[in-house]
Amino acid sequence: MLSDGTVATIAAGMVTASLPFYLYGAWIMVGRERSHVTWDLLVRHLKVILPGLVLNTIPVVFWMAPRLLDQFGGITALHAFLGLQAYALLAFGLTGIVRIFQVKRDADLYDVEDPDTDLNDLHENMAAWRGRLRIGVFGYVLFWFLAYAVGLYRYYGQYIAA
Repeated sequence: MLSDGTVATIAAGMVTASLPFYLYGAWIMVGRERSHVTWDLLVRHLKVILPGLVLNTIPVVFWMAPRLLDQFGGITALHAFLGLQAYALLAFGLTGIVRIFQVKRDADLYDVEDPDTDLNDLHENMAAWRGRLRIGVFGYVLFWFLAYAVGLYRYYGQYIAA
């Protein structure tokens, strides 16, 4: 059986390894002055960020969450709160992207590139859905970084400095 410190190191490594996937996925979508998101670009983006989400979520579900109540308090509570906020904002963003995806797919905008199409003209709620997506993604990244920093602090205090 692996020691607690070894599992903590593996978990920290997996969460750290998710960061390059997030950064590259963001660069795919906003880098190089993107004015139109094609279906191929969206699929490429999803293929890049999905491993990041998996690398981040596996330690949370299988190691951090089951141990939470045994060590709940102080910095652990802050770490858990920030992590939950990150996932809540990710879910909020997904409520926007699902609707945007449906409308763009129905309008055939993923296959036929039309740079003159204003996305807000496709549906009366498009601006709200795009706002949800932006808030969700920005919030996820912000709270992910905060939870990550607190997690590294906890890791250092429990396993390195101790």
